[in-house]
Amino acid sequence: MSSSEVLAAAQSVSKHFGATRALHDVSVEFRAGEVHALVGENGAGKSTLGKILVGIHIPDNGNLVVAGTPTSFSGPAEAVRAGFVGVAQELSLVPAMSVTDNVMLGTERGPFVDDRGARRRVQELTGTHGFDLDPDARVRDLSVADQQKVEILRALGRDLRLVVFDEPTARLASHEAMELRRTVRNLSESGVAVVFVSHFLDEVLAVADRITIMRDGEVVRTSLAADESHQSLVEAMTGKRTGQMFPELIPPPVDAPDILRVEGLSYPGQFQDVNLHVRSGEILGLAGLVGAGRSELAHAIYGATRAVSGRVFIGDTAHPGGVAAGIRCGVALIPESRRHQGLILRRSVVDNVTLPLLDRFRTAFGLAGKKATAAAEAICVQAGVKAASMTINVESLSGGNQQKVLFGRALLAAPKLLIADEPTRGVDVGAKQSIYELIARLAADGCAVLLISSEIEEVLGLSHRVAVMRGGRLVAEFGGADKTETNVLNAAFADERQLDPPKSETV
Repeated sequence: MSSSEVLAAAQSVSKHFGATRALHDVSVEFRAGEVHALVGENGAGKSTLGKILVGIHIPDNGNLVVAGTPTSFSGPAEAVRAGFVGVAQELSLVPAMSVTDNVMLGTERGPFVDDRGARRRVQELTGTHGFDLDPDARVRDLSVADQQKVEILRALGRDLRLVVFDEPTARLASHEAMELRRTVRNLSESGVAVVFVSHFLDEVLAVADRITIMRDGEVVRTSLAADESHQSLVEAMTGKRTGQMFPELIPPPVDAPDILRVEGLSYPGQFQDVNLHVRSGEILGLAGLVGAGRSELAHAIYGATRAVSGRVFIGDTAHPGGVAAGIRCGVALIPESRRHQGLILRRSVVDNVTLPLLDRFRTAFGLAGKKATAAAEAICVQAGVKAASMTINVESLSGGNQQKVLFGRALLAAPKLLIADEPTRGVDVGAKQSIYELIARLAADGCAVLLISSEIEEVLGLSHRVAVMRGGRLVAEFGGADKTETNVLNAAFADERQLDPPKSETV
């Protein structure tokens, strides 16, 4: 660990948003040449502190001190000029522009743009940092993971003194996350102060030199990463002693019927000849690298995408296709991106929860608002949503509570099949545990669950069986003693020519 000088410091910083206290009397030092991680549950104040460092927010009280001088950035542009850059958790790209234009945006000098020079610079960045991106591709045509890479490259293309990474690996595959961690270490070794915000505690322990733990807008402690463990971090973040991360799974009955049956489902370029089944009370984990076709398969099963060939059965009923038909068949989906695929952020909690089921609350005179609100309140209690009221906009909730709103919507539909695509992405450890318990409870009540996750521990800990996809094909299936991290990773990364045909195991 570097013992370099303090580059930036928050001194007794406080910040409020209306009646909400985001930070209270926070003091933290950030050193050049050091990776300093901020950890805590959603709402702990990590992102707010990061935004103060890069000029998005100004403290209500206290000071931001840069190189020993009290500093107040008037906005992000002034912070960038000082070499303080942020990589936001929520993407801030221009969809219609190319990768090159987005990466270089804001760095132009003079009246003319050097297109060739900009493209060459982006190619250098992608090569240096191991990101496989087409400089000419339109951002709107990229996957969410590739858009995250563009956001990261835009920051790395600046002259950096301090960079704040806010959940930088949440959308990346495991090998891409590893490459980013190497980039983070290279940045710190070059003298840059790196502020690293992440819910992945093992990642934090692997990459950080120093860790600040936050809870309810205050600093619990700052310590060397070498002095912390996964357990010590969780206990400090939550104020509670840790128990088992994953709930105990109840095996489905031996004679439990198939709720989902997929036969020869294909969509060229996305997935090919997929066959799988999920029984009542069973959780089937679907593992694989980003781009393996997992989310595309999920949307086809739900009915949002029409497969070219093959069939989907929900119970004994053939899925006719279409989202409305999927809902009528008893299918609910927690999508990969809650903000872009799941929620209407500027609408209320009750609107978001009841949206697919408005027919239940329709009368001859319009919608029965009181009935809808009462139903939303009851189901949000079951889902563990913490909201001041059902009428506040969803965008005002924490990430964990936004995710639970999606689960409330699914619970309200009383589904036969729940498809949960990255169900804990971008939520804190406390919210993760409550979501795990919710999924396990749904399965125990007889719901079939198709769980998609890029976190190998999540797939293994929350699934009765694990199926692995690679290159759009189902390549392996593991249950019982064979359901191990080694087997799953080998199947996800193996050369196609070395793979045996998928084996099917029953739990």
